[in-house]
Amino acid sequence: MRRLSIVLAVWAAGLGAAAQFGKMSVLFATLQAQYAGQGAVALGLVVSVVGMVGLVFGTTAGLLVARIGPKRAIVAGLAMGAAMSALQSLLPSYPLMIASRVVEGISHLAIVVVGPTLIAGLAAERFRGLAMTLWSSFFGVTYTVLALAAPAVIGWGGAPAVFLTHAGWMAAMTAVLALLLPADPPRAALVATGTLLAHHIEIYRSPRLSAPAMGFFCYTFLYVAILTLLPPETPLSHRAMVAAGMPLISICVSLTLGVWLLGRMSAVRLVQVGYLAAAPGFLALAVVWGHGAGMLVAGLWLSAALGIVQGASFSSIPELNASPNDRARAAGAIAQLGNLGTTTGTPLLAALLATAGPTGLAICALVLCGLGIALHAIQARRRQVA
Repeated sequence: MRRLSIVLAVWAAGLGAAAQFGKMSVLFATLQAQYAGQGAVALGLVVSVVGMVGLVFGTTAGLLVARIGPKRAIVAGLAMGAAMSALQSLLPSYPLMIASRVVEGISHLAIVVVGPTLIAGLAAERFRGLAMTLWSSFFGVTYTVLALAAPAVIGWGGAPAVFLTHAGWMAAMTAVLALLLPADPPRAALVATGTLLAHHIEIYRSPRLSAPAMGFFCYTFLYVAILTLLPPETPLSHRAMVAAGMPLISICVSLTLGVWLLGRMSAVRLVQVGYLAAAPGFLALAVVWGHGAGMLVAGLWLSAALGIVQGASFSSIPELNASPNDRARAAGAIAQLGNLGTTTGTPLLAALLATAGPTGLAICALVLCGLGIALHAIQARRRQVA
């Protein structure tokens, strides 16, 4: 029971980490008014700078967690996140807001690197697929909750109420995990030497450390983009169902069918199956573009298929890496390439949609699905001959 409590508490910490992005999305109109003198790029940076920290320092965070211990890292990250949200509730000047978001990026990295590492170590073998899939749902669950609850919170206390609610959640999780998590082992001597570039090369050369992240890059490139681009392009009669239904079906399918399939095949194979299942959905999307019912069906199909990829990608971390240190480094790589996918996917697919239409978008998406399958196949072959 104690292990289950810790797994759920770590997942709850992940919800707080996802809200570090989501709170800015639901408050974007307020931020536009507060920082009216700033340009569109500067305002966008308020939302995206957290991800940029992960893009640059993802693998570094994995190395640091392996050295300082998971409890120290996640408790410090949560406390840091609580402090930054409390500061943001004051709606400070733009430079101070950006500085707080950079610190929040460090907080976010600590949580998303430690989270899957802890859960993989705590869950019994037969429940590990379920536990890792649960972890993988933290972004989708958070955005769904924010979409439902944020309007009421904003109506009650405005933007400060949203920031303070988030600060309270992060502070509560800090206390809970400080009490529940066992003490870290004594600080280990540095296990890796050399430059930051050398650490990156070591991780991405390894077919075990890098494989989960390489497959996950294709997922984040595609999934965040379709969640962003499909609802505005869907006829009004079906737009709300597409916007609300896509993240919900992704979560439901990954926690049900995805977990069931993890008991019958390897996580790596399931990632490939998910990409293969997504391919006809992208083809159908190009055919039915502009038709509300068709876009709804295609969008839900894609969300279901990519939801399977999401859960299986996190499950592949412990499947391919036995030690906590290696799992932390693999999780750091997932954070890094995941942020690369979210940063590049939406603008590139939006540009393709504008220039080449739905067919161009579908062709690019099919290439990414094929790339996700191929990368895992190549890494699997490398593991066999290693």
